[in-house]
Amino acid sequence: MSLLAAGFVLWYASYYTTVVVWELRKLLAWFALPLLAVACCVATGLVLRQIRRRTGRSVGGANTTAVLAWLGGVFGLVLAVGWLVYGAYLQDRAYMATAQIVTDPVPTLSARSPYLVGKAQAAPHLGDVTGEIADITYLPDSDRFGTLVERRGWLAGYEVGLVQEVPLGGSGRSQERCPFDVEKADARISGWFGHNLGRKISAEKRWVRFEADDAYVTCSNGTPVVVVPLKRQTGLLVVTERPAGVALYDGRTGKLTVTTDTSAVPGPSYPLSLAARQREGTAAVGSFSDWWFERSGWDASEDGANEGNEAEFTLRYGGADAGAAGSAYVTPLTPQGEASSVVAVSRVPTRHRGGALAPMTVHRLDPAWSSPKALVALIKAEYRDVCCYNDDQVFEVVPTGGSTWTATIGSEQNIRYRVEGRGPVEGREATCLKAADGALIRCAYAAPGSPEDQELKRREQQKQQDEAAKGSGSGGGAPGDLKGLTDDQLADLQRSLGDEFLRRLKSG
Repeated sequence: MSLLAAGFVLWYASYYTTVVVWELRKLLAWFALPLLAVACCVATGLVLRQIRRRTGRSVGGANTTAVLAWLGGVFGLVLAVGWLVYGAYLQDRAYMATAQIVTDPVPTLSARSPYLVGKAQAAPHLGDVTGEIADITYLPDSDRFGTLVERRGWLAGYEVGLVQEVPLGGSGRSQERCPFDVEKADARISGWFGHNLGRKISAEKRWVRFEADDAYVTCSNGTPVVVVPLKRQTGLLVVTERPAGVALYDGRTGKLTVTTDTSAVPGPSYPLSLAARQREGTAAVGSFSDWWFERSGWDASEDGANEGNEAEFTLRYGGADAGAAGSAYVTPLTPQGEASSVVAVSRVPTRHRGGALAPMTVHRLDPAWSSPKALVALIKAEYRDVCCYNDDQVFEVVPTGGSTWTATIGSEQNIRYRVEGRGPVEGREATCLKAADGALIRCAYAAPGSPEDQELKRREQQKQQDEAAKGSGSGGGAPGDLKGLTDDQLADLQRSLGDEFLRRLKSG
């Protein structure tokens, strides 16, 4: 009966057993070799002791066992410390398995409203909702931001899902609020007791877990759906994580569906936390000594310019790549150490089929960019007439394809401009100021041969043609030639000349 009771408890407590198995598996991976070394030494001592007893030579047997035990303990401790270090390197190498380092330009990416703007505009659009915002996620498929609101109370789930349009240079601000049925759908992530969504997921499918920040909400015909990308563990001595499908929680019926078919998921299905871990694994791109002394790999830029959202920007592909590729998690990378210039860009798809790691591509930039903090200072210096007054500021500096970056300018409620750059060209950072919708205004320095440079030349030619046409329309004479003027035009010119003389005499 006791065995049946224990089995029933393990079956019922699927959530806790999953958590325990995950954590024990991590610990076993770190300490399996040291414990094995200690066990081998102890076993050897016991075997020798047994042999001495059988042969009648017991002198020194206890001492031999004690010495071997001490040697095993010391060896196990040394092996534990060494394995903790080298095992971390092997773990990074495992996450680097699908990485490709290329010199090809980054595919064209579409600019979007900054994450901080989407976050700031969520609360004013919630109306009379009394809950607290739990998560805000950019949904690249619909170019909208999804906001998940928790209902107040310990034994409560979510209250409403808000999907809103935050246009970058557009006038549309559509939004959709999808209320949860608080009676039928009463679970949430990190909820209490039977209201815990993680418990429901474990009951549906054991041995999978998730990160709370990976979950998001979408609205489907007025029905809120909480999407939770799942992960599983793999490996023995080197334990890593892999994607394991998604869990879909219906906010009207409370029905939970766990599936590995993510084709119909209206948003990212690949865990963002897993993409971040793959990006962190680039530290092991070199040898173990390079990894140990931090001489290889890249870090996400953390100089404060992208505070609040520094890595894994969810961006849609644009241009010729828009239809087939979808979207990606994109991160500007700086070399490890004191250097803060952006020298590479990592890219991981937001959708991926199967249980293996998604392919990660690291694009080396040529030329490299200045650091985001330096770019913000450059924008404030070159476009001081538009940046930054009142509540205006420079928001995210994100890659937008090729070797280009885009920074948005404005307030949290109104994006007014964007600045696009191409890195140092001929020793100078090439930047252009555009309206929020992408219309070119002017350039501090246009890269020769760039589309902005061609547009500025076209405008200059058009201006010259207009001036030439205006001159020919006034009589066809050369500039300064009064013969082409009529009597009335000549009289107006003389009158204007007299008025100007009089004005200057008075002011003098």
